[in-house]
Amino acid sequence: MAPRPSAAPPVRPRHRHRAALALAAALVLAATSAGACSDGDGGTGPGGTVPDPPAPAPSHRRDPLPAVTPTPRAMRWLGDDVAVPAEVAVEAAPGADRPAVAAVVAALRAAGAATVDVVAPAGTGRGSRSPEGGAGGGGSAPPLVVRLGSTTDAELTDQLAAVDLAPPADLPAEGYVLAAHRLDDGTARVLAAGADAAGQFYAAQTLRQLVRPGAIAAVGVVDHPAMAHRGTIEGFYGSPWTAEERLDQMAFHGRYKLNTYVYAPKDDPYHRDRWREPYPATTLAGLRRLVDAAAANHVRFTFAVSPGVSMCYSDPADLTALMAKLDAVHAIGVQAFTVALDDIDPSRWSCPADEEAYGPASPGSMGRAHVDLVDAVQGRLQAAHPDALPLQVVPTDYRGTGDGPYRVALRERLAPGVEVMWTGAYVVPDEIRVDQARAAAATYGRRPLLWDNTPVNDFPATEGRLILAPYDRRERGLSAQLTGIVLNPMNQAAASKVQLLGAADFAWNDGAYDPARARRAAAGDLAGGDPATVDALLAFFDLENLAPTSATSGMVSQPQAPALAAALDAFRARWEAGDRSGAVAGLRPTAERIAAAPDLIRRGVADAGFVADCEPWLAATALWGRALVRTLDALDARGSGDDDGADRALAEADGLAGRARAVHTIPGETRPQGPVRVGDGVLDAFLARARTLR
Repeated sequence: MAPRPSAAPPVRPRHRHRAALALAAALVLAATSAGACSDGDGGTGPGGTVPDPPAPAPSHRRDPLPAVTPTPRAMRWLGDDVAVPAEVAVEAAPGADRPAVAAVVAALRAAGAATVDVVAPAGTGRGSRSPEGGAGGGGSAPPLVVRLGSTTDAELTDQLAAVDLAPPADLPAEGYVLAAHRLDDGTARVLAAGADAAGQFYAAQTLRQLVRPGAIAAVGVVDHPAMAHRGTIEGFYGSPWTAEERLDQMAFHGRYKLNTYVYAPKDDPYHRDRWREPYPATTLAGLRRLVDAAAANHVRFTFAVSPGVSMCYSDPADLTALMAKLDAVHAIGVQAFTVALDDIDPSRWSCPADEEAYGPASPGSMGRAHVDLVDAVQGRLQAAHPDALPLQVVPTDYRGTGDGPYRVALRERLAPGVEVMWTGAYVVPDEIRVDQARAAAATYGRRPLLWDNTPVNDFPATEGRLILAPYDRRERGLSAQLTGIVLNPMNQAAASKVQLLGAADFAWNDGAYDPARARRAAAGDLAGGDPATVDALLAFFDLENLAPTSATSGMVSQPQAPALAAALDAFRARWEAGDRSGAVAGLRPTAERIAAAPDLIRRGVADAGFVADCEPWLAATALWGRALVRTLDALDARGSGDDDGADRALAEADGLAGRARAVHTIPGETRPQGPVRVGDGVLDAFLARARTLR
């Protein structure tokens, strides 16, 4: 386990259409109560400084704005909700992003439209339909028209300006403006303009969250990300994700505006141990399928190779072998690359020639060798593949904020465009603060890309654990100090979505981030919105909340089962005050909720991968929950003088707890393997103490 990289395209200056309209929009745009703020340093996003809009204009609507994840920069009501009729026309401008068009069509159908015709806007000279549309058409204009295009489309931006939502002149890459509103003639419009193709796609993803059966929330949104890189790095040890899991992740990434996936599984032999060898044709074909799926969801597939375990830096043949590896994956559509030099020994060279070229092995000499390698790869990539994005490097010294000879070599000699990855104060830190990121940037000579080792569960302290805590303890304002965040997830791909959704929210708009809201959104995504399943998931998440770190002190990032611990504290307070029956009655709903949660999750979670990932923990949770219920039965029996009944209930609770302790992780699916942990240190400790209560 260590860090790994991602890549982002250069930010292009936006077309400045009608400065007067943009100024008018800046005077009216609304910073929403749902999170209309940017990063902690006044709105610096990947495209430069974009001022946050002022307070919203008065509106007759005072009900809460709809929940959208990631939280938009600015959102306000535009009036009463827009009805979705049986027939809707989608006007897709020439060159409109096809995945965005498909996402808009899917959103409208989810809202109840039976016919969605995709047509060209009047006067464009295109045919009347594109393949995304449905059957039907003809007759008078439908009561709802959706228009999708670019912020350079003058007619579209004029229509947005009519509702005081002209796109800002300096809207960054991936930004968008979206408006859903009614017209005075009784018809309605949805207008979506993207700063680029990704912006159009992200406008469609926001629209997806604004629909409900029969209607679209009538809101105006102006939005753009705080960080250029947002996503995952499959960089853990142990069983890599399957092809199906990776494809599912690409769709999930697209839905929540995560734009980066770094392919770097430690247990792929061609990534690390056998890095010189070309991929077999069948493996390369599988990667091509993944690259295509990533592109369809506006995710940058970043290919990482880890040659440091055996690289001879002074041997031209090794550089040639490395470039051949990168050329082969470029041929299948990869434009983003990472050279990973983590988890290697800086006190030894792999060949005698390196000592002759750089001197005895040391952090300083290793740093110089790494700079030479990375700069050479960057130069060759730019020469051979002009479409390649800036190279990323995982340095050997990837954690902490202290300076040293290795970082001096990077700071003084590494090409300016190369991005450097950093994991925080530790390999797995308990928190990441703005001052830490600023200090790291000073030592590397550039803002780092955060390889955030969470919710990864491949190190000893995570034996038997799922990490389902919310994405938390990352300080607002980090967007001003980092180029982005990529999470190193768990072996369990679907279960990793709990924190991935939180990271999507944070990296898009860290200034408005709320970890509890993000975790509830993750539960809603998994449950398909079903309230009972959401509640069951939140109870289950709580029992898997412990987030260990790599610190030798045993420090944790997040405590185990905080909600259950609070319920047990309330029980103890009432018990010690003499209200024994009230204490038991107050805790019983919590116990029954835990006991029932696994079956509700199995029946109600729409993501089959999540249920499969979590099955051992669900099985153990059901047993622990029943053990807690029977322990409360014993306390009730003891309170009524039924000592025999209490003894029987405690014996049954002991048997259930014993069976729960015997549940193990799925062999071969998790590293390290072991008995699963469920609320450990909280639930088991209470059951042990409850036996002594009188």
